[in-house]
Amino acid sequence: MSEANTAGEQGEAAAPGMNILAQYIKDLSFENPNSPKSLQPGEQPKLDINVNVGANPIGEDQFEVIITLNAKANTPEQVLFAVELVYGGVFQISGVPQEHMHPFILIECPRMLFPFARNILADTTRNGGFPPLLLDPIDFAALYRQNLAQAAAAQQATADENGETKPN
Repeated sequence: MSEANTAGEQGEAAAPGMNILAQYIKDLSFENPNSPKSLQPGEQPKLDINVNVGANPIGEDQFEVIITLNAKANTPEQVLFAVELVYGGVFQISGVPQEHMHPFILIECPRMLFPFARNILADTTRNGGFPPLLLDPIDFAALYRQNLAQAAAAQQATADENGETKPN
């Protein structure tokens, strides 16, 4: 009986867990540099969107996770708007093996924050006089893999450069 209880307790302790301790806007900027001209009907603007994710440890099992969303709408004649949102959350992570912590923090935590950041971005563009900017869902696992590949390529390029500068 005690062996079953011990196994059950270990299973509970090892189960991955995440608590959101806080969520907040770290930075929000909206620019409408050509208003009111930019608010007039015209051609469909080109929309450029950038997404970045970062994390910093703030305690033994607590991490600050930041999503940065940049969007710029422009036509060939003018910038309609530019918006930047830096949205953060503090997460307490438990039961995640150390080797899985990095992807867990940069995939699962942003996945939890994104709907709130998306809503803030939509409200901000709407309040700026434009239709709400409704971002499509983001595949944070694909973004994580893409960032890893870019980091590996940059590291390889640096190694190649260092190898070329060494005398033979």
